[in-house]
Amino acid sequence: MNIHPTAVVDPDAEIGPDVVIGPYCVIGREVTIGAGCWLQNHITVCGPVTIGAGNRFHACCSIGQQTQDLKYKGEPTYLEIGEGNCFREFVTVNRATAVGAVTRIGNRGNFLAYSHIAHDCVVEDDVIFSNNGTLAGHVVVQEYAIIGGLTAIHQFCRIGKHAITGGCSKIVQDVPPFMIADGNPAVVRGVNVVGLERRGVSAETIRMLKESYRILYRSNLNTKQAMAELEKNFPAVAEVSELIHFIETSERGIIR
Repeated sequence: MNIHPTAVVDPDAEIGPDVVIGPYCVIGREVTIGAGCWLQNHITVCGPVTIGAGNRFHACCSIGQQTQDLKYKGEPTYLEIGEGNCFREFVTVNRATAVGAVTRIGNRGNFLAYSHIAHDCVVEDDVIFSNNGTLAGHVVVQEYAIIGGLTAIHQFCRIGKHAITGGCSKIVQDVPPFMIADGNPAVVRGVNVVGLERRGVSAETIRMLKESYRILYRSNLNTKQAMAELEKNFPAVAEVSELIHFIETSERGIIR
């Protein structure tokens, strides 16, 4: 461990090997920090929080502060962070609200300056939040999603895997996987072709997702009719099946 003499570390905190804690950091009780983490300076970590190995926290992050939900009355709630994430300057991540509930962040995420992850959110692996990407409570962001700069996402929304939101977008319903959503309020503009190509998705699969987009968004079919067409036309395409399942399980409805 390398702990700067100006840092304040609660004796109850568990600090793993090869952790660097820089000047003026404050590490509270019930905090576990995994091996090889790096905390630059002026970072606050409030427990109960578990942080996996290899995370990097740049200046002035606030990690594990209590929920901003007005229902919260001091009950024990939690934050769990996986491995290999990067949190840039002034990122804020809050614990959950209900007794025993957890805010969860996966692995290898890149959270740029001033990103905010509110109470009870679930953020999966390999996501990117551009500057000021903001989640309200109970939001789910699936793997490989990209949140555009200054995007605000309403509580209980879901952002599907490989989806991307444009900068300054207002998201008030679910963004289906593989799609681009942009605007205020946002609408779905098309398939995230560049992102899928970068992840090695085949040209044929992208073609079928484009056709799925056409059926969902450019035909005269309602959502139920469009789903039936997708099931009929692409019964064996895993990505289309995932798109169908996402829409079927949407509670707020999808952006149209």
